[in-house]
Amino acid sequence: MASEKIYLILLFSAVILLLRDAPSVIAGDIVHDDDSTPKKPGCENQFVLVKVQTWVNGVEDAEFVGVGARFGKAIVSKEKNAHHTRLILSDPRDCCSQPKIKIVGDVIMVDRGNCTFTKKANTAQNANASAILIINNQKELYKMVCKPDETDLNIRIPAVMLPLDAGTRLEKMLTSTSSVFVQLYSPLRPAVDMAEVFLWMMAVLTILCASYWSAWTAREAAIEQDKLLKDASDEIPNPTNAGVSGVVNMNVKAAVLFVVFASCFLFMLYKLMSSWFIEVLVVLFCIGGIEGLQTCLVALLSRWFKHAGESYIKVPFLGAISYLTLAVSPLCITVAVLWAVYRNESFGWIGQDILGIALIITVLQIVHVPNLKVGSVLLGCAFIYDIFWVFVSKKFFKESVMIVVARGDRSGEDGIPMLLKFPRIFDPWGGYSIIGFGDILLPGMLVAFSLRYDWLANKSLRSGYFLWAMFAYGFGLLITYVALNLMDGHGQPALLYIVPFTLGTLMTLGRKRGDLRVLWTSGEPERPCPHVRLQHSGELSPE
Repeated sequence: MASEKIYLILLFSAVILLLRDAPSVIAGDIVHDDDSTPKKPGCENQFVLVKVQTWVNGVEDAEFVGVGARFGKAIVSKEKNAHHTRLILSDPRDCCSQPKIKIVGDVIMVDRGNCTFTKKANTAQNANASAILIINNQKELYKMVCKPDETDLNIRIPAVMLPLDAGTRLEKMLTSTSSVFVQLYSPLRPAVDMAEVFLWMMAVLTILCASYWSAWTAREAAIEQDKLLKDASDEIPNPTNAGVSGVVNMNVKAAVLFVVFASCFLFMLYKLMSSWFIEVLVVLFCIGGIEGLQTCLVALLSRWFKHAGESYIKVPFLGAISYLTLAVSPLCITVAVLWAVYRNESFGWIGQDILGIALIITVLQIVHVPNLKVGSVLLGCAFIYDIFWVFVSKKFFKESVMIVVARGDRSGEDGIPMLLKFPRIFDPWGGYSIIGFGDILLPGMLVAFSLRYDWLANKSLRSGYFLWAMFAYGFGLLITYVALNLMDGHGQPALLYIVPFTLGTLMTLGRKRGDLRVLWTSGEPERPCPHVRLQHSGELSPE
């Protein structure tokens, strides 16, 4: 049963690592690179998200999110300064010619197409409209820009684009009710996203807990091995065959094959992504979350309920299971089922984070990097994998494959569940800040290795490697969030910043202290075998 559990967690950990990148989630998906939108006089606004609040027959109704145009009047940032203005539907719908209806300072809603954005805005302005809402012909938002040869850019009204589904709902309001009013404003985001601060703390504390659990287990196994060697009388056991029960050590070949397999699987997801596939990932996440939460709870509670943890009962189809595992399993299953049912609710992120953190800690406990060589290969390959599928893939597929898969753009869902999330509580735009499991798991393996080495080498916190590895990871993740904000919320591959800091710190420190060879090859200090002593004659003989 134990080996089956290990294989199950390993299989699931492979899946979540394939989907490891976590772009920042923002309110509204804007399609159009800034590099292809040059500024010029009359067409030099910053692209901003715009809230469109509606009132139907005097009652506050739905709120939509659009994007302001490069041209036109700047949109106010404070809600109290935004006017309530009547919304009307253009006739003709494209607003490429003079409207047939009378407009008295109203906001006019038009369809995209048949003429340029600036032509629509000028027509609406000449007809005495106070603002223009242009409905896109797709579900995404599009940044409205000026063509290089356009000269009629004296546009003094705001222009906002809304997605197709928002336009459909607004049209239904206009045709079924007597009056619809709207309010346009673009609130500023806070300078510091507190959600990212909490995510940073969650990632660091998760690796901290997993590292100490892994090191504690490794030290207990080493102590047990020494006892066995001391008690042996007839033969000398081979210490190289000893290891921690239930632990899988990764090797160089597995690290390289992982990236190859990950790339193939990611490309398959990119081509086959749909709502049913998201449901499959939800089921896999629940299974992995149940196993992870169960493993963590059993390990924690067995300190106080040792007898229940060491007493087993035989269950059909499952084999021998401890009474403690049997007791906590219903709780773990309940948490996973409740999350699956309510995952789209505002509080769904709590269950997702609980299951996710438990799973990450369990994987870091089971999958070990045995030395710095394997860790370097694993993180180096993941570093290349990250950069290619986030940035380079745009050259081949016209979009970032990793970001499309991570967000679930083609699935109709909110994205894959293999993420830690935290709501943007103080952000007027709402949404979530997220981080992929792989951004914690992969560097976490190296950090956990550093603590195991420190404990086996009897190094203090200051003279060891763990403190520096933790600092390097935390600083690398911090730089990731800084870059995320500087890049205006565009998804960033966290390993681009984390890998150089963590790997570079351990290598530099190891070389300076003279431990690099041991760290690179064996990954643990040489320990004298307690079963063997040195005789006066210079011969080795058993005690």
